[in-house]
Order: sequence, then C-alpha cells, then structure tokens
Amino acid sequence: MRAVLYTHSLVSCWNHGNAHFLRGVLRELEARGHQTLALEPEDGWSRRNLVEHHGNAAASRFSRDFPELRAGTYGPHFDHAAALDGADLVIVHEWTDPALVAALGRLRKRGGRFTLLFHDTHHRAVSSAGDIADLDLDGYDGVLVFGEVLREVYLRRGWGRRVFTWHEAADIRSFHPHPEIAREKDLVWIGNWGDGERTRELAEFLIEPARDLRLSGAVHGVRYPAQALQALRRTCLDYEGWIASRDVPLAYARHRLTLHVPRRPYTRSLPGIPTIRMFEALACGIPLISAPWSDSENLFRPGQDFLFARSGAEMRTHMRDLLSDPAQAAAIARSGLETILARHTCGHRVDELLAIVDEIAALDPQTRLENA
Repeated sequence: MRAVLYTHSLVSCWNHGNAHFLRGVLRELEARGHQTLALEPEDGWSRRNLVEHHGNAAASRFSRDFPELRAGTYGPHFDHAAALDGADLVIVHEWTDPALVAALGRLRKRGGRFTLLFHDTHHRAVSSAGDIADLDLDGYDGVLVFGEVLREVYLRRGWGRRVFTWHEAADIRSFHPHPEIAREKDLVWIGNWGDGERTRELAEFLIEPARDLRLSGAVHGVRYPAQALQALRRTCLDYEGWIASRDVPLAYARHRLTLHVPRRPYTRSLPGIPTIRMFEALACGIPLISAPWSDSENLFRPGQDFLFARSGAEMRTHMRDLLSDPAQAAAIARSGLETILARHTCGHRVDELLAIVDEIAALDPQTRLENA
C-alpha cells in the first residue's frame, strides 16, 4: 500500500503534539512494508516557529531521529494530482487549508482510486464550529476523529459520509521506559501553555502544588507568557522550553512523577479525550497524576493506571503519597504501561486504520486498496 498524509507538519512538533502520533503511525506502516509520504505546507507555522526559536539544527533533527520517514513540502504551484498518482490511501489533517481540502475531495470524485480520509484531532468542531462546517468534505470516503464524543458531533451535524473514532496513541518505538536512568528529581511537566485554555488549571494543579511542596524538576513547552514564567520562578521547577519528542522519554526517566492537565475545551465540550501526552507518559513508565477529565470511553483504569486529582488539595496529597511511597509509584507506573502496551500503541491504531479502509472498500467497489 502507498499512503500519503497531509499534515500541518511531520518535521516539526513545535506546539504540534499530534506530529508525535502521525510519525508513529507512518513508522508502523513502514515497518509493515507499506510506502508512506507526508506532505506539509512550505510555510507552516510550526516549522517556521521551530526554526525561528531554535535554529535550523532543530528542524534537521527530524531526518536523524526518523530516518525511515519521508516528508515533503508543497506550495501554491505544487502538483497534488501527480503526488497522489498511484496512492492507495490519502489522509488529510483538519489544519490543512480549506481550499486544498476541497481540491483533494474533487480529485477523489473525479476518479481518484484511493481511499480519502479527513482527520480531526482538535476541538474546533465545538469551539469554532463554523470552520469545520465550511469545509467541503463531499468527496471524502470517511472522517477519522480522535474521540467518540467528537464522532457524535460530526454525525449530528452531518459532516462527512462516514465517521470513525480513531484515538491517538503512543509511538512505543520512541516512547518507552529507560530503567538505566536514575530518577534524580521530583516532577516533570511537558506541555504547551496554549491560548488561555488551561491557565487556571495549570496554576491549581501544577504551579501551586509544586511551589507549596517545593518540588524539584522541570517544565517543558512553548508559548509560555511572561506571567506564567514569573509564576514558575516562584517554584523550584526549571523552565526549559521546547523539547524534541525523541528527548521526552529521557526527561520522564529522570523524574519521579508527571501530570496530565487537559485543556478546558476537552473537559467541558469533548469529554473522554485525553491529550497525547498521557499516552506517551504512561508508555514511558512514569507515575502520572491527572487533573479532572471524564474517561467516558474507558481508555484507562483510573486509580490503577494513574491517579485522579479533583482539586489542588488532592493533587498535593497524591504528589506526597507517590514521592514518599516508591512501591505505590512503581505499581502505578507498571499498570499504566501495561494498558498502553495492551491497547494504545500506534500498532493498534494502524490495525484499526487498515480495518476502516477495508470496511470502506467493501462499501465502495471503486476504491482501490493494495494491502499486500
């Protein structure tokens, strides 16, 4: 099979954590003998910001860290029809320019012999519904969304011919434990600040407990405003900025626990969807405490794979317990890793993807797919 992925960026994960998942999916496809190509806009903001803030060396890490993957860029005069000639599967991410989303749908309707899927991993369907409603998905064979509640939104609003739940997952070729590394510090938080979507939550569940308990450790991420940096300076946590995805497991290995703090649009409007950081942290075997969210799809075993903190006070209690009881911390870490390996790897998601494509092909005999 030849698969082409349109993504905002595969090369850069600057403020673009979904790149981790997409890399993992393509790596899994390649490992199974399929051919893959990722196409991204030549002026994409993630790659542009990565280079502006960290230099060309940061962008060039992609080819060293993921030598099995191919990524190309497109501009205004790119020949998309030629690029898709011979493709069996084409996946188009929802950050793709609407005009291109429509153009790729027209290619499919005019006889393109590939399965064409739209991929949504964001909250715009509820936070900026007009952006999604205005997309022309008429030529698409189906829609992939990263949570059942988002699937229900698409179905209710009549967006797309067929809608499938396709959760994110951990790329365990990169995200795995490093038992050879000593856990030298208390807490690591890896996540971007965002657009005010979890400012209050980060204060309650990260900054204030870390300050009160005088926890050592590090914070990684981008787009932290001045007031956030000032608040972090009142803790014993070091702000260390952007971190390459291949370095994340090493950071987890050096710390005794981590946190999951979802953005407000997910907890309020799209319950049941964790951030990809949760999959990755559990895959790395680090004990995790989560701020409130609703695991409505039973992805994990709360209280066994991780601990829920319903308030800042409960977060402090869980932090003290895990840091003072290594046996409990180790049990939580083992359980979380067990669940990831059983249900939430990119290998599992590729199995699901190929099953979805087969289902669509069975319904549409004009769709060609060469899985062999």
